[in-house]
Amino acid sequence: MSHRLFFGIRPPLTIREKLLDLMVGIDNARWQDDDQLHLTLRYIGEIETHRADDIAEAAQAIRFEPFELHIAGCGFFERKGVPRIAYATITSCEPLVRLHRKIDRICTKAGAEPLDHPFVPHITLARLNSSAGPVGPFLSRNVDVALGPWTVEEYVLYESTLREEGSLYEPVVTYTAAGK
Repeated sequence: MSHRLFFGIRPPLTIREKLLDLMVGIDNARWQDDDQLHLTLRYIGEIETHRADDIAEAAQAIRFEPFELHIAGCGFFERKGVPRIAYATITSCEPLVRLHRKIDRICTKAGAEPLDHPFVPHITLARLNSSAGPVGPFLSRNVDVALGPWTVEEYVLYESTLREEGSLYEPVVTYTAAGK
């Protein structure tokens, strides 16, 4: 049996509520709901149960101190020149990058596919297809959005189930910062 997994950080409710308020202004966008808002630390993808168990167990040994995150503006990822994802930008910080690297190492060592792109800390707000309206007004309105800081004291291994109405993310294991 296989599982579709990723590691993520869930922002606190106050930040999620403010993110939800930003989600207007792109016609035909598939906006995320509250349950889907997270920062992906490492996408694992489809992986067999024994490898998933190895990853979950290895993550228990990762040590990290609490650290702060901020949101600074919004952006979008494109494919072949077409916007596909609108997101809130997470200001990168050394503790976040270190945590990502540690998680990436255990995933790769356990047999997960290596990443083929750089780590770009963000929270997905909307998924866009070819019928989505222009993103310019949304970006202009949210270029200066600043949310946080909030303190990260845990991260989560999630299982993702694809559904027609959007992915369902279920927590599998929560990992807590040192001293918490």
